[in-house]
Amino acid sequence: MKGQIIFIFFGYYKYLPLSLQEIYLKEINMKKILLFVVAICCVFAMESCKSKSSAYKNAYDQAMANDTDWNVEDDTEVLTTEEISYESVRQEPLNVVQGEDLSGLKRYSVVIMSLQNRTNAFSLKDRMVAEGYRAVVAENDLGMYRVIVASFDNRADASRARDALKSKYAPNFQDAWLLDRGY
Repeated sequence: MKGQIIFIFFGYYKYLPLSLQEIYLKEINMKKILLFVVAICCVFAMESCKSKSSAYKNAYDQAMANDTDWNVEDDTEVLTTEEISYESVRQEPLNVVQGEDLSGLKRYSVVIMSLQNRTNAFSLKDRMVAEGYRAVVAENDLGMYRVIVASFDNRADASRARDALKSKYAPNFQDAWLLDRGY
């Protein structure tokens, strides 16, 4: 049996007995017919999924017929506003760190990072001062050092500043948040 399979694979089926040759040729013909039927079914299936351009054209024409003229010019002014993300704002008391002046902080402050290590906090503060920010370091009651880069009287301005900072320094400072000192 094993020798017969080797003959079939290498095209030597003609050396097999006549009955095995007929079986082999029938199997090959059946496989060809089956493959042909599957191919025809795939063609019909793909053709039925094909979109009809006339259906899209009819829908487009109908929409255009129902469309009113929106290009009427008038003297009204359209006002747009910037989108402001109002993510959560944290409230916590801050303690003065030696060498820092928190008197310039207003109600809403943009905190770019909270660190446990004082040296790292001051290093980040120095980096932000070198880039033109009036950064300060404050400490909360849990001993976390907050690096604050901007402070505002209203929440909208603080949110805009935080979002601008996130986009300017992306992917850094994506965890920047607002601190509300109005407790």
